[in-house]
Amino acid sequence: MARLSFSCLLPASWHFSVSLFSLGCVPRQRLFCPIFFACLLLLLFALYQTDRWGPAPRGGRVNKYLSIVENMEATDVANTALNYGIVVDCGSSGSRVFVYYWPPHNGNPHTLLDIRQMRAQDRTPVVKKIKPGISTLALTPDRASDYLQPLLSFAAAHIPKRKHKETPLYILCTAGMRLLPESQQVAILEDLVTDVPVEFDFLFSSSHAEVISGKQEGVYAWIGINFVLGRFDHAEEGEEAVVEVTTGGQNQQPISRRRTVGIIDMGGASLQIAYEVPSAITFTSPEQEEAAKSLLAEFNLGCDVERTQHVYRVYVTTFLGFGGNMARQRYQDDLVNGTLSKNRLTGDLTGMGETTPFLDPCLPLGLSETLERDGRAVFVRGQGDWPRCREVVRPLLGQPNGTASLRGVYQAPINFGNSEFYGFSEFYYCTEDVLRIGGQYDSVKYSKAAMDYCATKWTTLKQRLDSKLFSSQADLSRLKSQCFKSAWMYEVLHSGFRFPQDYPSLKTAQLVYDKEVQWTLGAMLFKTRFLPLRDLQQEAFRQSHSSWLRASFVYNHYLFFACILVVLLAILLYILRLRRIHQREQRQAEALDLLWAEEGEALIA
Repeated sequence: MARLSFSCLLPASWHFSVSLFSLGCVPRQRLFCPIFFACLLLLLFALYQTDRWGPAPRGGRVNKYLSIVENMEATDVANTALNYGIVVDCGSSGSRVFVYYWPPHNGNPHTLLDIRQMRAQDRTPVVKKIKPGISTLALTPDRASDYLQPLLSFAAAHIPKRKHKETPLYILCTAGMRLLPESQQVAILEDLVTDVPVEFDFLFSSSHAEVISGKQEGVYAWIGINFVLGRFDHAEEGEEAVVEVTTGGQNQQPISRRRTVGIIDMGGASLQIAYEVPSAITFTSPEQEEAAKSLLAEFNLGCDVERTQHVYRVYVTTFLGFGGNMARQRYQDDLVNGTLSKNRLTGDLTGMGETTPFLDPCLPLGLSETLERDGRAVFVRGQGDWPRCREVVRPLLGQPNGTASLRGVYQAPINFGNSEFYGFSEFYYCTEDVLRIGGQYDSVKYSKAAMDYCATKWTTLKQRLDSKLFSSQADLSRLKSQCFKSAWMYEVLHSGFRFPQDYPSLKTAQLVYDKEVQWTLGAMLFKTRFLPLRDLQQEAFRQSHSSWLRASFVYNHYLFFACILVVLLAILLYILRLRRIHQREQRQAEALDLLWAEEGEALIA
């Protein structure tokens, strides 16, 4: 019995052997069985290699924005793959440094960098503040770099030394520097650009130090909020909160993407609003179009300028003097001036003494105050009339005809049927500190709560404060100004910005996902938007290289098995030929035997 065995360099479970027993007596059709098995194994091997060398299956989609919220652990500085960035916010009262980090880009050109705020070993954010503001160095600009040295040393101590040279540093100056003459601004910035690189190895150039406008600051704040809320991610199938967006490019079809949120931030001195304008704007006059140019910003957050998925058109403007404290001061100035002027003309003694106080509808009921301006005093007593307070504060909006926007400034259209807004600072304080209804805004509920508060006796309000029935942030100053500020907030929202009374998509908030979101996060996102190009190019090279290797590997194995198949067929053909030769020789031997037998019989006969 003869055995013909074939073995291949495959996994152990794929080892096979083909034996041919008694070839002479096996039917010819069974000779094709090895050929069939060889072809089958070749096919299985091809499938195996395709699965092994093909692209790895993607797991379920992970919400990176949720991970931002949940990741409160200390930043792993031992991870060499992490990148870092620094933003210094040079404000009017002081300067703060923020350190951010992000892992390598995931290779998807539709996603942004996953930027997070760095946390120290004690899990606290890496932030440091110094006072006063950098604008105080207007007369000594050569001390600017020394002024920032504590902040930069603080950042350098937290970022691994090996990463310093590739860590971008941005020094961005805001309100305080804007008030300085341009020559003083330039002198301070030149000192920073010259001296900072001498002591620190960060990635820093002249374009990384600048005085940003209020418009830029508003855009950065808008970017930061929407990034943390996950609004720059693309919409899931079936998602309802989407908008149709038209960009400025020619022949560009509208794209559908996740709806962004607008922000309204009322501070003590100023009011700011920023929101996306997804549709093209039609202007009523060339003058209006010219006015809108300074209030509209169109920018691409994506790393590829040819792609429009991350092109945003944002309306942003700031109203100085429209903050809660400044508005109340303007109101009181008008009250004092108006009362004194009226008294001079009519001889009226209203407000000139405690027995004849001016009745102020914007003070809680029964609260008495003395307002002094330029050595003159007016005595006022709270009337607690919230509807009347709304009427008297309305002229402060600067809408003489009752139809224009705040201070007559152009306002881009808002689709109130498909939009969402967040109200920060005074919007949150007015609704939460005393009224305790922060969060989802309801104008009817808010109006009733504000009206009830203003009509409550001042002595009762103080008792409630002493009993800690209000927020821990509330104090006597808040109780005194709450009636005015609640009316001012209402009028700004509904009369100034013309939000409908039944608008359902405004949330008042102090924190987003339990943390304060700074405009510096938006600045870092905007400044580093082109960095993913490096990772994308590396990923493209890796994929093309691995694809070539994968194709080459499979091709070589196909060729190898084709050769084995040819050898196998050659052996089978050779065996068949040997069988034919053997059969022919056997027939010849049989014929020869027969001939010898016949000749022998003939001789015997």
